[in-house]
Amino acid sequence: MARITLDGIAHSYNPGSTSEADFALKRLDHVWEQGRAYALLGPSGCGKTTLLNIISGLVVPSSGRLLFDDRDVTHLPTEQRNIAQVFQFPVVYDTMTVAQNLAFPLKNRGVARGAIDARVAEIAAMLGLTPELHRRARSLTADAKQKISLGRGLVRSDVAAVLFDEPLTVIDPALKWELRSKLKAIHRALDLLMVYVTHDQVEALTFADEVVVMKDGRVLQIATPAELFEQPEHTFVGYFIGSPGMNLVEAQVDGHLARVADQTIELGRRYAAPAPGSSVRLGFRPDYASLVPAGGIPVRVRRIEDLGRRRLARVALGENDIFATIPHGVSIEREEAGLLIEQDRLFVYVDEQRVAGQAR
Repeated sequence: MARITLDGIAHSYNPGSTSEADFALKRLDHVWEQGRAYALLGPSGCGKTTLLNIISGLVVPSSGRLLFDDRDVTHLPTEQRNIAQVFQFPVVYDTMTVAQNLAFPLKNRGVARGAIDARVAEIAAMLGLTPELHRRARSLTADAKQKISLGRGLVRSDVAAVLFDEPLTVIDPALKWELRSKLKAIHRALDLLMVYVTHDQVEALTFADEVVVMKDGRVLQIATPAELFEQPEHTFVGYFIGSPGMNLVEAQVDGHLARVADQTIELGRRYAAPAPGSSVRLGFRPDYASLVPAGGIPVRVRRIEDLGRRRLARVALGENDIFATIPHGVSIEREEAGLLIEQDRLFVYVDEQRVAGQAR
């Protein structure tokens, strides 16, 4: 078990390159604490697999240091890092039984037979594999094989970290929720540092204590799932997290007022005038924007979607298409309606970064 320190870690696949644009992973300084679960979240090509491979030892970073506790492992091979890794596609020995597969990492390290049997039974129970322990792996379904792969990654109690590289991609959607729940329960029970790579926000937000949101090789925000939703520090984080994502509209901001599509919106805080040429946008989540028959900011209703537990409306604010929530009991009968936005949930972004503003 270990604390992982990322000290100025950056990587370019073009040796000798000094241009930041050539770096698949921009400079990152952060500490991942023992016993916490982290998710690396972002679209394909954002650098999350590069970062995972640096931690595992498959890639040596172009710059910076990687520490496990206070030990510099930057240039150590994978086998000397004492980690476990679970890949996207199940890695199992088809001719072995489930029990033999789970026991394999412990047997290779000379662990006593009694200790192996006890640990295999413990992990099998956590993953729901106990009834299958004496079956050969070749006869099992894909999701059961991935459970074996997960179990082999978790069976060693002495690992510095367990790394998951999109482990649920090949799993039937109906079974993903079950496996995510099991992983979360296992994490709480085993007190391991876990790092989970995914492009699926649901997987990241339900698994991790903290989520590392990445785009174009850069870490945009590291925060809890609640913080990412309630206070995104970058427009991409606001849009990428949530379904639908954050509404983002171009605006002119002057003090505590914003101008959007010929409408004046009062802000909860006061903002300094942005530098000339800056991109300024207001961001607010559909969850905190209510559509009402009259009053508020005038909008045009384009479509109403009844999702069962809530109703969403797509509306036009000038040329901006945005989403809003229709409160329970409210009926929208006309094309014209009003938009009410909670002031303390309305953020100002300058050049894509959130600015704090000052209390009024």
